[in-house]
Amino acid sequence: MPNQTIIDSVITTLAGILSPHGPAVQTANSYTPGDFSVHFFLQLAIILVACRVIGWLGQKLLGQPQVVGEMIAGVVLGPSLLGLLFPDFQLALFPKETRNVLYAGAQLGVGLYMFIVGLTLRLDHFRSKAKNAAAVSAAGIIVPFLLAFIATPWLLQVDGLFAPAISRVDATLFFGACVALTAFPMLARIINERGLANSSLGTLSLTAGAFDDAASWCVLALVLATFGGGPGVAVLAIGGALLYAAFMLTIGRRLLAPLGRMVEAEGEMSSTVLAITLTLFCISAFVMDAVGIHAIFGGFLLGVCMPRGLFVTEIQRKAEPLAVVLLLPMFFTYSGLNTRLDMVNSPALLAIALAILAISILAKFGACWAAARLSGEDNRTALGIGALMNSRGLMELIIINIGLQKGIIGPTLFSMLVLMAIVTTMMAGPLFELVYGRRARADGELGALDKSPRPQAAAVA
Repeated sequence: MPNQTIIDSVITTLAGILSPHGPAVQTANSYTPGDFSVHFFLQLAIILVACRVIGWLGQKLLGQPQVVGEMIAGVVLGPSLLGLLFPDFQLALFPKETRNVLYAGAQLGVGLYMFIVGLTLRLDHFRSKAKNAAAVSAAGIIVPFLLAFIATPWLLQVDGLFAPAISRVDATLFFGACVALTAFPMLARIINERGLANSSLGTLSLTAGAFDDAASWCVLALVLATFGGGPGVAVLAIGGALLYAAFMLTIGRRLLAPLGRMVEAEGEMSSTVLAITLTLFCISAFVMDAVGIHAIFGGFLLGVCMPRGLFVTEIQRKAEPLAVVLLLPMFFTYSGLNTRLDMVNSPALLAIALAILAISILAKFGACWAAARLSGEDNRTALGIGALMNSRGLMELIIINIGLQKGIIGPTLFSMLVLMAIVTTMMAGPLFELVYGRRARADGELGALDKSPRPQAAAVA
């Protein structure tokens, strides 16, 4: 074969690396296992670079924590920017057929991270702040639904925001759940990066955020039950989650205690104990996913119930870097791939988007601040709690993606809620520093900002 022919053949092969190589299905070639592998490793490499670069720029230029940069990186890699500028390349890099693989990796990453966050939850702070956390959580649920009750009839008058056949009750419940949501994984990352992992403020905010998220998912289950899922969807989600949580917090903690004693006796975590722990994590994530809540709550709940001491330190040393650096960015990118920011394209729609943003800030920042004040917190602490609870993040993107896929909302309202999620999340860090963090650091209550986000091990009484 002449040299030129060989060169032409190599060029043709290289040009088709990202193309499907399987047999044709409905006139289009299908993807082989090798195609999924090629895409996955290239996608992961680009995701890691984008998250590191944009996260660094966010820290240097905007004062945002690494996690916000990773959230923005996910949107940048999706159709909102990369797909807008280079649509063919973006589609070749992230074809629809390969996203299921990315989704599984995303769930593993965020679930494992929340397991580690659960390990650091200070139960002594929780016990001392249980009343305050309950008040903040209740305010962060009740007020959003009240404002949703007021605003939803107005939104229903705008064509294309909600599904044509949706009832006012279902629309109110879904919109209320979107506003009530606090980005649990995002909140955890911000708390850790701001040096609040071992503080009562951080524990109070994280606990209240967990309750608010769980309530929002339960409401979503009720809405989905009226959209063809049947009442069994809601009963399984709410009943299953309550039963599993009750079991883990009582019997489960006692069953898990020997793992901690094994690590203490050996002075380190053996591969066997690590394998048992990861198996339990997978089972816990499966249970919560299977009942219809979300895998991250399974990971977090297991972490809360695990023994403390050396066990926590060893898990952080062995599992945390992989979860934070490699796996978690897939979670942000997967959600970003489903985000379109070019749908709000008129002054009237922009005005509605700004109104939704104002309602969301009032419903979370304002309500949680007021609840914290009424429960006895000083004004500066209450403002800090309100700032943290106002973050929506990519949990918001997950719930609105479900709403879009199930036909509850239209693409336009979806985009408005995406804008709300991004703005409220970007507000969280700077607003917290303004109302609480700067003075606390100046007074020595908090250390310098942690530039490498990492949950800190904490002994639990």
